[in-house]
Amino acid sequence: MFSRVARPAFNITRSLSTSSQNNAKVAVLGAAGGIGQPLSLLLKNSPLVSQLSLYDIAHTPGVAADLSHIETRAHVTGHIGPDQLGDALKGTDIVVIPAGVPRKPGMTRDDLFNTNATIVAILADACARHCPEAMICVIANPVNSTIPITSEVLKKHGVYNPNRVFGVTTLDIVRANTFVAELKGLDPARVNVPVVGGHAGKTIIPLISQCTPKVEFPEDKLAALTGRIQEAGTEVVKAKAGAGSATLSMAYAGARFTFSLLDAMNGKEGVVECSFVRSEETECKYFSTPLLLGKNGIEKNLGLGKLSAFEEKLVADAIGELKGSIKKGEDFVQNMK
Repeated sequence: MFSRVARPAFNITRSLSTSSQNNAKVAVLGAAGGIGQPLSLLLKNSPLVSQLSLYDIAHTPGVAADLSHIETRAHVTGHIGPDQLGDALKGTDIVVIPAGVPRKPGMTRDDLFNTNATIVAILADACARHCPEAMICVIANPVNSTIPITSEVLKKHGVYNPNRVFGVTTLDIVRANTFVAELKGLDPARVNVPVVGGHAGKTIIPLISQCTPKVEFPEDKLAALTGRIQEAGTEVVKAKAGAGSATLSMAYAGARFTFSLLDAMNGKEGVVECSFVRSEETECKYFSTPLLLGKNGIEKNLGLGKLSAFEEKLVADAIGELKGSIKKGEDFVQNMK
């Protein structure tokens, strides 16, 4: 029996596999950007990927040429501009979408909405037309709205499968694992903190009470740790002083989620990751919880588990904001011309 919060095995230098199943085509939409380039590098380095299709509105041929010189098996193709988007997506098993504008100092994820909502809607429309059965992993913020946007666009085309659409919240888990390990003197690779809710501010809810191995903090330290996890993105934006947002750690987190999904699609059992998905676990239509992944995407939603009183309050406080962000995404698609 696998643990409900089993830590997914993730190793950049995975042992090579000769399995014929490891013939996945992965498309990265926004591959020339700050997240897209390091993400594409990590995907190129994986034996799980046989074809890597890179798309962006500029510079993609150069990124593809650069990556194509790396001595790993994935065949890289570069596609540029709307006319080549269809070719980038045909035959794709997993689409990862880091496209969009990054946060700058003083900006919230909601400030990104107008630009990124349009970008995600256009890309989701292309996925519906050219790879309707692909797994779609959305990194573009605000995820709390871009996942409803993606879902509504796919519904319009009659190809929506809620088990195949994922909001990538993995960076919240990666940060929580790192910060807990630092405070407790643990190996971060052996720490697993489930993070539920959404992917912005107070909707990010780390379940420290469910951490493996078990850890405890005084009330004040727990509140400070929770706040740091929730605002870790802002920490990076400020530290980069106008030069960007979290790109390298986000690329790592996006690769980790993609590799977990590929493992599950290849038949590996007990693969668990948190993700922002269509959900009936709370009164919100979408909610992030630990998910058991399988060959067809979500095999089982593992739910919230037992929460502490502190965590129950965090969930209750997040519901209103989450509902508003979800409705904002749904309304955007309904009002599209």
